[in-house]
Amino acid sequence: MSSAKSLPSRWHRVSGQTAWIMGVLNCTPDSFSDGGAFVKDQLNIDTAVQHALAMVEAGASIVDVGGESTRPGAQVVPVDVEIARTIPVIKQLSQHGITISVDTMKAEVMRRAIEAGATMVNDVTALTGDPESLSVVAEAGVDLCLMHMQGTPETMQQKPAYRHVVVEVSDYLKQRVEVCLKAGIKESSIIVDPGIGFGKRLDDNLDLIAGIEMLKSNLGLPVLMGVSRKSFLGAITGANVDSREVETAAAVSICAYAGADLLRVHDVETQMRAASVGSRLRDASLRLS
Repeated sequence: MSSAKSLPSRWHRVSGQTAWIMGVLNCTPDSFSDGGAFVKDQLNIDTAVQHALAMVEAGASIVDVGGESTRPGAQVVPVDVEIARTIPVIKQLSQHGITISVDTMKAEVMRRAIEAGATMVNDVTALTGDPESLSVVAEAGVDLCLMHMQGTPETMQQKPAYRHVVVEVSDYLKQRVEVCLKAGIKESSIIVDPGIGFGKRLDDNLDLIAGIEMLKSNLGLPVLMGVSRKSFLGAITGANVDSREVETAAAVSICAYAGADLLRVHDVETQMRAASVGSRLRDASLRLS
């Protein structure tokens, strides 16, 4: 998909570098992992900002701020509520010079977040959830993460099915990238995310991790993997969501080794260490190939 004239994305991992780390900042009461930690009143906004600063200090290159849960079965949040949860936090983070992504499906939230200082849009619907999203991102010229999801957060885990999950996810993302390019979004701004846990069975998630190299080859774009504390890890080991950091570290390191460029995590300090091991092993494997 990439052309000789296309500028490379800043988010491609280069040899000798640890995969980029995206720190998760959920400003929601019901996210699957840390819901309720940072919600809405001024004291919690301050706490959220301090947590973001700590993530950056620990190695996060970007902080992903979300105001609507996308856990399985999650209900839609009104636009004004999502704005109230996220925009004050984004404004303060921007004043600290932090690189910010906004995790949203709504064009108005994207617009307000970009005005407040966000420089990336992370959309689990790959800009299909709101008809105005394409134009908002194209006009702003910000970076964009397109994710694959089968169904919606409310329905995605109701009997998801694939014949060849890596091929189908790759084809879907390629189609969404083409739509974005036609809308005027630069290829060098786009990141793709296969959507671990978003309408996927256990084996689908495992196949997508094992298929990172195929995704990179088919799309020619940086790949983000969000494996942190996900249910598929608990399905393997039986660990509850609040005690899956060891499992996350194993998956993060493997994702980095398999070629992931960015890793979206909750515990930045721990997962930065795991990613550094996987990234170094990735470099070694490339030297031997």
